[in-house]
Amino acid sequence: MQNIKARSFVLIMVIIAATALILRFAIGCIIKMNIAQNESNASVTLKFISAALQNYARDHNGNFPSDLALLANNTPPYLDDDDVAKSPVKGYNYVCARLEPSGYSCSATPLKCGLTGTASYTISTGGLIVSEECNKKE
Repeated sequence: MQNIKARSFVLIMVIIAATALILRFAIGCIIKMNIAQNESNASVTLKFISAALQNYARDHNGNFPSDLALLANNTPPYLDDDDVAKSPVKGYNYVCARLEPSGYSCSATPLKCGLTGTASYTISTGGLIVSEECNKKE
């Protein structure tokens, strides 16, 4: 009787260990997939912001707006939403550190490096987008 109890206990422990291992793998895959989606969204959002800024400048004698709100509050709007104003969006913070009549520089950085994204993106005048790995010590 004691031998059966010991075998049952060992079997239960093996099942628990196997389940924990499978869950760990599944959670890791879900996090990686979420990071990839967040990064793709951040890159696309910056490209939309850049296109809106370029279109605004084209329509305003080559001058970029001093505030992104002008892009959403125009008729017709250059952007449907002011993504920078409603930041964070899908694990990324958006900031336009430089908005001048002569140019712009906007960036998207992950809220938690390694969890919501692994790269920071910056787009500047002309639509050049640059990415760099984020610092996990943040």
